[in-house]
Amino acid sequence: MKALVIGAGMMGSALVYDLAYSDGIEKIVLADVNEERAKNVANRVGKAVEPRSLDVNCYDDVVELMREVEVAIGATTYTHNTSLTKAAIEAGVHFCDLGGNMDVVDRQLDMDSKAKEAHVCILPNCGLAPGLACVIAAGGAKKFERVDEIHIRVGGLPQHPKPPLNYQLVFSAEGLINEYIEPAEVIRNGEVKHIESMSDLEELEFPPPFGKLEAFNTSGGVSTLTRMFKGNIKELDYKTIRYKGHCEKFKTLLDLGFASAEPIAAGNSVRTARELFEELLRRKLPSNGPDVVLMRVTITGMQRNSQKTLAYEMIDYYDEKLMMTSMMRTTAFPTSIIAQMAVKGTITARGVVPPEQCVPLKPFMAELKKRNIGIKETII
Repeated sequence: MKALVIGAGMMGSALVYDLAYSDGIEKIVLADVNEERAKNVANRVGKAVEPRSLDVNCYDDVVELMREVEVAIGATTYTHNTSLTKAAIEAGVHFCDLGGNMDVVDRQLDMDSKAKEAHVCILPNCGLAPGLACVIAAGGAKKFERVDEIHIRVGGLPQHPKPPLNYQLVFSAEGLINEYIEPAEVIRNGEVKHIESMSDLEELEFPPPFGKLEAFNTSGGVSTLTRMFKGNIKELDYKTIRYKGHCEKFKTLLDLGFASAEPIAAGNSVRTARELFEELLRRKLPSNGPDVVLMRVTITGMQRNSQKTLAYEMIDYYDEKLMMTSMMRTTAFPTSIIAQMAVKGTITARGVVPPEQCVPLKPFMAELKKRNIGIKETII
């Protein structure tokens, strides 16, 4: 198998690591606008990785590089995913990305017929949530004769939280703000609705040392689940887990306009309030420290003529040996698994197909287990 990873940041480096230590990998190309960064990652992984220089805005160069491989994976900002999808279709290769923005996904879905003509599978939203959590929700729902409710709760947290926000940047500042300001899509009383993010604050509890935490609506986490279950389910939602107090503090900053498109003059340059806020978050919030990812997916419905609730729970910690964050593991490793499934034929779909619609749950969970990503399943 020959694979291309575009982007040598936190997620790209974790993708390369997982691919390099998977069976049947012949070649991995790691491409980044900063070739030195790609070389550094290749040297750390130390196996089957070819660093290349690539500007994703140079479309012809992207297509040419994609033609060297069987699957390409986008690990840059979601704003590139539309053009990368188009390039993958032209190159005739499968493509996965980390997703996170449904407007972008909708533009990718518009290319479904072209992807089918090229006989390739384009898999948007392959990370953690959207991604892993959605595959589990869709797969778990198949175990019921009738599904009434699906609730997804996911959060990446520092193991040692520090005020004022008790948070560290476990992925990009741009992605974090996008989750917090875009509307969230839910199903309520059987109807699809768009509601304000950072709303509907609730308390939930995980085993020690976490205890009582909070969760609130954020955008993007359900991927296409609301469309899949529309008309067949009463309630479906996704909320982000944080330490208590985070929502109120961060929402205050948003209410004050810190993430607005308002232009602000800084010396001889003009930047938006959001751009400045993103830069402040990158500078002031810790990153790459010991983190933990918490996930809980609950599905309620009828099973063998009885009302049951199926719960999936994951508590995944920072890998001290590899110095790899849990967010890197739980975002990149599922994406790597899905990319390999597309090439090996475990996924047979063609066109633009989000993973919750085509990834088989049992082999997916088996691959996660091989990577020490344990997901506990209980039913009551």
